[in-house]
Amino acid sequence: MAHDDAVAPLMPELACYGLAGHSASPADLIVEAARAEELGLGSILLSERFALKDAAVMAGAAVAATTRIGVGTAATNHNTRHPLVTATMATTLHRMSGGRYAFGLGRGIPLLFDIMGLPHVTSAQLEDAVGIYRTLWRGGSVAGHDGPAGSYPYLVQDSSFDEDIPVLLMAMGDNSLRLAGRIADGVVLHTFMSDTAVARSVRLVREAAERAGRDPAQVRIWSVMATIEDSLDETARLRKLVGRLATYLTGYGDVLVRVNGWDPAGLERFRADERLSAHSGALDATDDLDLLRHARDVLPEEWLACAAVGSAEHCADRIEGQLALGADSVVLHCATPDELAPVLAAWRLRRDPERFAHLSTNPGRLHPREDPLP
Repeated sequence: MAHDDAVAPLMPELACYGLAGHSASPADLIVEAARAEELGLGSILLSERFALKDAAVMAGAAVAATTRIGVGTAATNHNTRHPLVTATMATTLHRMSGGRYAFGLGRGIPLLFDIMGLPHVTSAQLEDAVGIYRTLWRGGSVAGHDGPAGSYPYLVQDSSFDEDIPVLLMAMGDNSLRLAGRIADGVVLHTFMSDTAVARSVRLVREAAERAGRDPAQVRIWSVMATIEDSLDETARLRKLVGRLATYLTGYGDVLVRVNGWDPAGLERFRADERLSAHSGALDATDDLDLLRHARDVLPEEWLACAAVGSAEHCADRIEGQLALGADSVVLHCATPDELAPVLAAWRLRRDPERFAHLSTNPGRLHPREDPLP
C-alpha cells in the first residue's frame, strides 16, 4: 500500500486502537498497524475479546507489521492465562519488537467472568500478578507462592533475563487509579470520561504515586477519546459514537456513570428501553441506522459529548483539551488509522515537536530507553 505520507515522523503523544470495537476480520490488523505507522501515530493499542481478538496473536501481528511504533496490550486479564504463560507472552513480544512492547492488564467485566466461571479481579490480585511477572522478567524464580493471584509451587523463565518490560494498567474506578499510581509504568483511562473525570483521574494517579514514594510525573497517563470525524457516513458515525457507548453501558454502566458523576436515571432509561434491550449482540457492530438513531435519542447528550465529534480541526482542538487536563498522551479510539487521517493531519499542523520530544513511542514508557536490548 503506497501513501505519500509513508515516512511521516511519529507523534508519540498519540495512539489508536487496532481493530477498534467489534471485528470479524482480525487480518485487518496487519494493514491497520502498518498504516498507523505510516500516518505517524506513536503507538497502537490492542484490546482483547474472546472470539477473534486474542491479545498475544494480535500483538505479534502488530509487531511484525511495523518497525517504529509502540505496541501495547490494553488490555488482557491476569486470570485467563497461567502467569508463566503470560510472562512468556510479554518477554517474547518485548524481544521480538526490540523493546517497543508494553504489557497491559485490566479488571475485565465481572458479568463475563461470572459466565466463564472465573473469580472477579481485585486490586490485590493485580498487584500480586504484576509482582510475579516482574520477578520472572528479572530472571528470578517464584517458589512456594501463595497469594491473591494464586498458588504456584515453582515458576521460572530464564535466570539470565533482565527484561525491562513496562506495565500498563487500565483504570476507571478510584481503586484501579490508585493501584496504577502505586505500581504501574503507565495508565490508560477509559473512553467516554468527562473532562472533570479525566482531570480527577490524573490527580488520583499522581497522588497515589507520590504516596508510594515514586515520582508522580514518571507515570505515563493516557486519556482515551472516541474520535469521530465528519467525513464518515452517518451509520459509521453513530456506530462508533452511540453504539460504542451503549456497548460500554451494557457491560459496566454503573461504574461509568459513577465515575463521571452522571445522573443514574439516564442509565435506567437506557436499560428499560424495550427496543434496545431486545437487540442481541453489541450495538457497535450493527448497521441498523434506525436503531442507532433511536439509541442516540435515548442516551443523554452530555454523555455523548465526551467524544470528539466534528471537523478534523475540532477533533484536534479536543486533543489539546485532553492534554490540558493533565494527560501525557491521548488514545484516539473508535476509528481506524485511515479514518483518523484528517485529524492527524490537522494535529500535525499545530503541534510543536519539541513539546513531545521527551515521550517514548513505547506506550508504557515516559522516556525513550537508551540501552539496547541483548
